[in-house]
Amino acid sequence: MQEQYAATLEWLERYPELHTLISLGLLLLSAWLGNWLVKRILVHALCRLVDATALGRNAQNLDNQLIKRLANIVPTLILFAGIGLVPHLPDALVTVTRNVCSAFIVLTVALALSTLLDIANTLYRLRHDAHLRPIKGYLQVLKIAVFAVAAILIVATLIDRSPLILLSGLGAMAAVLMLIFQDTLLSLVASVQISSSDIIRVGDWVEMPQLNADGDVIDIALHTVRVQNWDKTISTIPTRRFITDPFKNWRGMQESGGRRIKRSVVLDQNSVHFLSPDEIQRLHRFSLLDEYLTEKEREIAEWNQKLAEAGKEPVNTRRITNIGCFRAYVQRYLRSHSGVHQDMTLIVRQMTPTADGLPLEVYCFANAIEWAAYEGIQSDIFDHLLAIIPEFGLRVFQHPSGTDMREMGMQVGGTTTLELADGDRQDGNTAGT
Repeated sequence: MQEQYAATLEWLERYPELHTLISLGLLLLSAWLGNWLVKRILVHALCRLVDATALGRNAQNLDNQLIKRLANIVPTLILFAGIGLVPHLPDALVTVTRNVCSAFIVLTVALALSTLLDIANTLYRLRHDAHLRPIKGYLQVLKIAVFAVAAILIVATLIDRSPLILLSGLGAMAAVLMLIFQDTLLSLVASVQISSSDIIRVGDWVEMPQLNADGDVIDIALHTVRVQNWDKTISTIPTRRFITDPFKNWRGMQESGGRRIKRSVVLDQNSVHFLSPDEIQRLHRFSLLDEYLTEKEREIAEWNQKLAEAGKEPVNTRRITNIGCFRAYVQRYLRSHSGVHQDMTLIVRQMTPTADGLPLEVYCFANAIEWAAYEGIQSDIFDHLLAIIPEFGLRVFQHPSGTDMREMGMQVGGTTTLELADGDRQDGNTAGT
């Protein structure tokens, strides 16, 4: 057997080109065979083993990518070691091949480290408090550092020079690098400030009108923060904008357990008047007002008795108003409503009268923060208030509509205002002629 091998080598020495081609073919075959064995047997077994663990169930197949990327190093090492055994190859070609293999190994290790950082972020997000302190931005900074070092090593390997030579020239390139990585540096500082100051978290409802963003934060990264708006669109906002620009975070409302209701009912000021005794007696029917009216009547009676002779004139006395009773009714109605948070501010107040009427504002907090439940409570309150207003002799103010004008016209001799106007124009034309 050894004699045949020696004879074959002696014969191949007569044909150096053929010897080189056969050796290269055997080397490539060995690299392919090593790659096949590692990925089909070793990697497959390791992936099945890892998938059965908690890491495999939670790492979103990133662990399999890590193993497969590291497996690419095996055929590269075979080529790195075997290229020097191929006869009749120029030294320059051997050096270039080994440099390329070394650069590929460095790149593979960098990609594997990047995947490892992704696995670390995925596992960290499984913590119940991960949304309070996201680490995605910091891991992205580590990725940038890993790939920066890998780039230096790859270039140094390809040109067959020491990495220290390249690092010594970075001082002169500092200004250029700061200009290139300006956004990254600003975003890094913003990420640190956001994390340390707890400005925003994943799941917070934020509002930035200047950027048309209004919704929940779904991701906080190094360069960007993603917000899912209420219309299901996604707004991508630079991280530093949350430091430089004003925005509203609704987390305080969500954590308080109450959501503010601040809405007004505009009343017709012409419907405000003093209540007659019959009207007061009729309002005693309201259980929410009975105690208030009794106490108010006693208070006013004591006040009026002190006026002596001046109290004989009604203009000098105090009297109960329908708007005051309605305001007291709304106050007590909110205090008895199951959907109103009773431990937070509750005010019913008159606002400044305007040309559109007298606003009566309801300022309170619903005990539900979910949008649908909150709107249901708010609508239920104002449904009742708008329906009960006529019981107090009040009217809701609204601008006249076409229907109002027709109803007014019907009261004028059975003809509409428009018909009268047309008749006036016809008479005017006739008179002019």
